Amino acid sequence: MMKLFWVFGGFMGLMFCRQTYGIADWNVTQDEDLHYSEINVFGFRNGFSSTPLMVGLTLISGAAAKGAVCLDGTLPAYHIHWGYGSGANSWLIDLEGGGWCDTIRNCIYRKKTRRGSSAYMEKQIPFTGILSNKASENPDFFNWNRVKIRYCDGASFAGDSEIKAAQLHFRGQRIWKAAMEDLMSKGMRYANQALLSGCSAGAVATVLHCDEFREMFPGTTRVKCLSDAGLFLDAFDVSGSRTLRNMFRRVVNLQGAKKNLPWTCTNRLNPNLCFFPQHVIASVKTPLFLVNAAYDTWQIQASLAPPTADPSGRWNECKKNHARCTSRQINFFQSFRNQMLKAVSGFSRAGKNGLFINSCFSHCQTERQDTWFAQDSPHIGNKGIAKSVGNWYFDRVNIKAIDCPYPCDHSCHNLVFK
Repeated sequence: MMKLFWVFGGFMGLMFCRQTYGIADWNVTQDEDLHYSEINVFGFRNGFSSTPLMVGLTLISGAAAKGAVCLDGTLPAYHIHWGYGSGANSWLIDLEGGGWCDTIRNCIYRKKTRRGSSAYMEKQIPFTGILSNKASENPDFFNWNRVKIRYCDGASFAGDSEIKAAQLHFRGQRIWKAAMEDLMSKGMRYANQALLSGCSAGAVATVLHCDEFREMFPGTTRVKCLSDAGLFLDAFDVSGSRTLRNMFRRVVNLQGAKKNLPWTCTNRLNPNLCFFPQHVIASVKTPLFLVNAAYDTWQIQASLAPPTADPSGRWNECKKNHARCTSRQINFFQSFRNQMLKAVSGFSRAGKNGLFINSCFSHCQTERQDTWFAQDSPHIGNKGIAKSVGNWYFDRVNIKAIDCPYPCDHSCHNLVFK
């Protein structure tokens, strides 16, 4: 059992306790799976301040004819809650996250889960945070048409290939297009405002598809993009290797994603590096906002100090709970933060873009109610995440919020793993 707590202002509350999935038939261990599904790294549920809106699953019926299918060949899907009033012609499209699969073995395992098959997806999911339908929880987007596109391809909606012998369909790019075409036919083509967002692997997809999204609408439509916890860095791990670079290389090659990565990056860098948002964000033409924890817990556990880089387990306690880190380990995280700030330096100079980088040990803060908009939500100065994103989207205030280094921020909802 793994227990996860969030901690802020000296209070600790139990958020979620789950049994790690056993994968006996493929002998994939928990540590191995850590690299491919964020649920094993931040297995929390939202801290609901009220009963959340539950939204049903919609299969994209015409997708199969376009070859747009999940890893196992089932139809892709989304959840939609219709807008009303002043938001009737405004659309928020949220791309689900959930890690990646970079080997045939891991993709075969994945296709037997909700991350690879609509047959295993929940029939209803809660809409919280940026998807909430309550003005008190989501002041700027509560009455928009809000859509959660499910993630079932394992390559951030970017792959386009297949392995027939293993019955694996890598059709993320086609799923993206099929979902957009379906939503356009259901009224999104009339949008006067649109926002493409995503968390983690979904945030990577948001960056990769941001300009494509902009091109779907006339120039009169306000279109922007929001990446939450998507700033995965091409950083050295604790052993001096590049765990994430190697994994992204395998994802791109296995799933045939090279041809779908932004040419503004692939025309100057090795295409495998263009799966890293840090090499793409500065060339995105559409206004883009980055929300990121400077000490991203997924990257700490799966990229910076994975078991392969720390076979002796010296980082085990530290990566579960930052309060147990040595000063040397904290300095390693400070160096990681500095790399993150360097990666966004050029991006942040563009007036159209926005930033909210807080010095928290967290991951994905826009979809959780307690971090998106609540009485005690994280903030930088007097800026919370929801208000910062809203002010940027509606051009009310130019937002470039970067926190001071740990441990100065006492508003964080830090994640602690037991």
